[in-house]
Amino acid sequence: MSSPEPAAGVGAVGLGAANGHGGTAAAAPDPARPRGGGLASLLASETATLFRRWRTWAMLAALALIPILIAIAIRVAGPSSPGRGPAFLDQVAGNGLFVGVTALVVATPLFLPLTIAVVSGDTIAGEASLGTLRYLLIAPAGRLRLLSVKYVVAAVFCAAAALTVIVVGTLIGWVLFPIGPVTLLSGGEISVGEGLLRLLAIGAYVAVSMLGLSAIGLFASTLTVVPVGAMAATAILAVVAQIIGAIPQLEWTHPFLFTDRWFDFADLLRSPPSWESFGDNAMLQAAWIAVFGGLAAWRFATRDILS
Repeated sequence: MSSPEPAAGVGAVGLGAANGHGGTAAAAPDPARPRGGGLASLLASETATLFRRWRTWAMLAALALIPILIAIAIRVAGPSSPGRGPAFLDQVAGNGLFVGVTALVVATPLFLPLTIAVVSGDTIAGEASLGTLRYLLIAPAGRLRLLSVKYVVAAVFCAAAALTVIVVGTLIGWVLFPIGPVTLLSGGEISVGEGLLRLLAIGAYVAVSMLGLSAIGLFASTLTVVPVGAMAATAILAVVAQIIGAIPQLEWTHPFLFTDRWFDFADLLRSPPSWESFGDNAMLQAAWIAVFGGLAAWRFATRDILS
């Protein structure tokens, strides 16, 4: 199906909507979104639009609070007993580098998926609800190119979210606790420098883990013009997948769940690090991206764009 024909006065429709772009409603198109330009300019424009929103920074700030609260709680109340609380929590008091890893263990089941659901669920539905989708398609971008750019921007947020937890956790751990050689799960030790590299690798692992969920959110976003509906559906699916993954009777489904390898990043804290888990997780997420990215492309290519 071909892209919609340009409608008279479409550029004058209320395109600079309020809550999405951090400003007030305006009658003129968003000047940060040029009509022309290639794929790179469209990607830069959409990325800038995402990170100009107050909502984006509020979600990143909420994620940053997780390692801060963990570090302050341990500093005030003292270290926890081994085996109690999230993984790595009992090691925080002895080495502040574990704050970031512990925060990721806490954030991965709920807080990270929730923020990813908000961003990916808003990709297309948000533009449709604000009346800006037709304007974006009038530009020489094409539906599939626009959809691809929207997904890449959502993937950028996945990386930003995971790195926010790791970086803030490392910094607050450095301030409140001693920093030294990292004791690995296999019993060996590595230097602080190598430990920091392992933390970045863990952040990358978690970012990759969220890519399948982003594809689900992208597809949900093409089904509706109500962003909240797409966000809620995506977040609920993340919770349902984890519930299924915890039921032994449904063990045969576990390898197919996009959540199945979310916590295998602990393999990167062994000597030598197990990169096989990273690769298996990437392959699993790629399969979900292929399925739901394809469904999103089919839906968006055949959809009538009315707003």
